[in-house]
Amino acid sequence: MTLDDLRVFVAACESGNLSAVARELSRTQSAISQHVRRLETELGLALLERRPRGVAPTQAGQILHRAAAQGLGQLDLALRQLHDLRNGDRGTVRITTGATTMRHFMTAAVAHFRREHPDVNLEFRTETSSRSCFDALAAGEADLAWVTIGAPARGIEQRPVIELPWVLAVHADDPLAGRTLIEPADLTTIRPIRLPENSIARARLDGQLGYPQGATTSVADWDTAVLLAELGLGHAVVPALPGWRAPGHPALRLIPIPALPPLPVGWAVRQWEALPLPAREFADAVAAHAAG
Repeated sequence: MTLDDLRVFVAACESGNLSAVARELSRTQSAISQHVRRLETELGLALLERRPRGVAPTQAGQILHRAAAQGLGQLDLALRQLHDLRNGDRGTVRITTGATTMRHFMTAAVAHFRREHPDVNLEFRTETSSRSCFDALAAGEADLAWVTIGAPARGIEQRPVIELPWVLAVHADDPLAGRTLIEPADLTTIRPIRLPENSIARARLDGQLGYPQGATTSVADWDTAVLLAELGLGHAVVPALPGWRAPGHPALRLIPIPALPPLPVGWAVRQWEALPLPAREFADAVAAHAAG
């Protein structure tokens, strides 16, 4: 029993005429009959009843026709979807990342990708840390994850896209606001606004700066840290995020900390070579806009 046998049989049931099926499929009537006989021989049942003006499915043929027609319809749909997925015409790209990524790194790329691929669905899932993004990838719940590049994770490939320099975010009235740069030693007396303990960025800062244990404030994302610093509620050591540039925030100062190694961010996936074409093109679009 082959797919071709089933396709011919379904066509014969729906047409009711073997000659018409032969013409439609550009085959001989004898070839069409051979497909039906092969099915009947394998199943041990008559599937088509020959009548003076064509054929009609027997009781067994009706059962097979219902199942085969439904199955072939689903298979044809799946094959079209796979073809579209291979060619990048349709499909779904599932992206997981932190809450601030879309605003700072993906806005232009999403608009560009939507213009180029209007029929591809984009699904975004927000996580609170890169480790949570790795878990989503490992569980097959995402195709791409925008993360802080860190230590190797089992079964995950990471590709840095850009490196973000560190800055100190302070209110314009803060004593440090007039500095042109900040040295790590200047950070020993600040009131730090810190990221959660499971954050890779926080772990790097703790290792480099040795923050005091009595830090006053902890937040879930960089944007909230910068907002609190802009309100004068503390100091935030954060990557230089483009969305916080002046003049939109006249009370905010972002002072470079050149002595701190920049923070690499980029893509993580289970396997780059196995990514569907739309996911690869979305990843490339984000990388191109981020680099620009």
